[in-house]
Amino acid sequence: MPLQSFVSITPDSDFPLENLPYGVFRLRSGGTARVGVAIGEYVLDLAVLDEAGLLASTPVAGQGLFTRDSLNGFMAAGPAAWQAVRNTLQRLLAADEPTLRDHQPLRDAALIRQSEVELLLPVQIGDFTDFYSSLYHATNTGKMLRPDSPPLYPNWRHMPVAYHGRASTVVVSGTPIRRPCGQIKPSRSPEPFFSPSRALDFEVELAMVIGVGSELGVPVPIAQAEEHIFGFVILNDWSARDIQGWEYQPLGPFLSKNFATTISPWVVPLAALEPFRCSGEPQDPPPLSYLQPPRPGHFDVTLEVWLNDTRICQTNARHLYWSFAQQLAHHTVNGCRLRPGDLMGSGTISGPTKESRGCLFELTWRGTEPIQLADGSTRRWLEDGDTVTMRAWAQGDGYRIGFGEATGTIVANSP
Repeated sequence: MPLQSFVSITPDSDFPLENLPYGVFRLRSGGTARVGVAIGEYVLDLAVLDEAGLLASTPVAGQGLFTRDSLNGFMAAGPAAWQAVRNTLQRLLAADEPTLRDHQPLRDAALIRQSEVELLLPVQIGDFTDFYSSLYHATNTGKMLRPDSPPLYPNWRHMPVAYHGRASTVVVSGTPIRRPCGQIKPSRSPEPFFSPSRALDFEVELAMVIGVGSELGVPVPIAQAEEHIFGFVILNDWSARDIQGWEYQPLGPFLSKNFATTISPWVVPLAALEPFRCSGEPQDPPPLSYLQPPRPGHFDVTLEVWLNDTRICQTNARHLYWSFAQQLAHHTVNGCRLRPGDLMGSGTISGPTKESRGCLFELTWRGTEPIQLADGSTRRWLEDGDTVTMRAWAQGDGYRIGFGEATGTIVANSP
């Protein structure tokens, strides 16, 4: 049975008592940024609870971690602190617990309607890495770009391939996305030219947010990888395909990716996804020993993409080939240091059907098969004024673990 809270929560809410995702908010009426959790249509102000002594039994009580403008300090406290706070919050919000329920002044101060707050970027991101972990996406991409060669490069099934992105341009949901400019060279053009991108795309992903860091030179064993994962967000790695096609050889994407990356404002804790743990795509050949996980490391999380008022994609994170634990273990096997707030995207999540392709590059087969929207218009690539909205959830029995939204609207640009 779903957990029962004294806060009114509908069965289709993203934010039941089983979830309690963390975010950073500010009152629309003014004030400073603070840390809260989402519960139903409300934000629970953790700074108010801490100041009232209701978090006294946790290791982070009285440290001021919830009056800050990022989750980094709390994330650095580690799994024991995360679990202690989660247990306390679930107890305080339970239907049969009077401490907060029956203390009207405290309840009024701590529970704020989400409509009354502005949600901010939840973490201070020091580094951003984007993986390429979907077999279906990698295979489709290879078929389009290298039709006369095997679709996967020889290394793909042996390690999680990735590139380092630009942390300074990660933005929170709702931030407008200005169309990027760069060099473009169509196959019919003898020379490149400078222009706003004409093939702007999205990529639907999940991303892990690192909580506890690691030491320089010390790899994180795969059996301990998830101890470093605080939680997950939706990630849209906006992509300019025409700029990318000219620049990516030999070092990979650069200006085609680093202009903007959108994330959802709520960080869903790893603990909330435990009931949805599952196996991913079969791995053949078996990975090397440092990439062999002690248990299944994928999660049954549905993701969907809406372009304006039309749903154009629905896929699932269980279709990933490489798990998040495998990604993290590979990322650090050379001694690369992790820091609280590091962001690691899964790469585009595509599935086996056409509707489950996680970007326009695949959905329109590199622009050759336009998709039709509900208003009768068609798209090969994103147009100015288009709004892309991504949602994600794990469906339980009578409840859902939702991620909220990652939304962005394309704004025109001129070179």
